[in-house]
Amino acid sequence: MTDLRDWLSEQHPGLRTFKSFRDKALELCATDAEHRALYRLLANLAGHYITAFDEEPLPTDVAKHAYDVFLDLVEEGDRSIGAPVEQQLAALNRIAAAELF
Repeated sequence: MTDLRDWLSEQHPGLRTFKSFRDKALELCATDAEHRALYRLLANLAGHYITAFDEEPLPTDVAKHAYDVFLDLVEEGDRSIGAPVEQQLAALNRIAAAELF
């Protein structure tokens, strides 16, 4: 998860970043069963954002805000790995309830 978070933190806040993130997260779903729920929720959140703005002009302020919120959620998910179960569940619930725009 840390590698994925580090990769995201170095990317541009455009749709291509969200598409690449979604693909990477789905690959990790298949190979990291222990954290599958986290990867799936993040991939779904990225996918929802992609669907909402694909083929549409994306205002810079919306893109930057969505990217910042998404990066915070990814960081929270990363911090929850290895934490007590209650903290992991709280992070998953925040990600599941999140809106990027």
